[in-house]
Amino acid sequence: MEKDLSNYRKSYEKGELILDNISDNPIELFRDWFVEVDSHFNIDEANAMTVSTLGLDGYPKSRVVLLKKYTFEGFIFYTNYNSEKGKAIEANPNVCLSFFWHAAERQVIIKGKAEKIAENMSDGYFESRPRGSQLGAIVSNQSEVIENRTVIEDRLKALELQYEGKDIVRPKHWGGYLVRPVEIEFWQGRPNRLHDRIRYQLQEDFNWRLDRLSP
Repeated sequence: MEKDLSNYRKSYEKGELILDNISDNPIELFRDWFVEVDSHFNIDEANAMTVSTLGLDGYPKSRVVLLKKYTFEGFIFYTNYNSEKGKAIEANPNVCLSFFWHAAERQVIIKGKAEKIAENMSDGYFESRPRGSQLGAIVSNQSEVIENRTVIEDRLKALELQYEGKDIVRPKHWGGYLVRPVEIEFWQGRPNRLHDRIRYQLQEDFNWRLDRLSP
């Protein structure tokens, strides 16, 4: 089977990224972009991001997860620590996060190091989740092979009975990661493929160096 996609084209004309108009701190620019995208571009789940890790098999792997918090320290998401991504992060904490907001013609690419957040922070977030999501975190041995879907549906039914009328405690194998950025690139689509690319790199004195990259 073959399909030629060479004629798929569009002109990017919705914005510009000028060094004189942006913050010296990339987290502030991320905040501004996120608020603008979330408020004005009608994007479903603007906090969806791609997390890329280097797997134990030597291959990079990317998957979409949801950003749950950002601070001046970095970016927080939650997952099963025993999952494929969790094992990859344990072996190599260097990860890449990326956001693509197509309606705004913007990308953000973040290189950083992932670390587990404090257990009380994971506890607090777990308690805020819907009850079904709490049970789902216990039911699923994420990334492991299962015979069929009935296996996890039966586990869920059993747990619903087990925890009926009881609080659900966060399992120790589930929690948050903080990705501390060392490099953040902001990409704004422009006409004629001459896109704006501004890169922030963390320096030894913890200040950020800004550079414009060729598109």
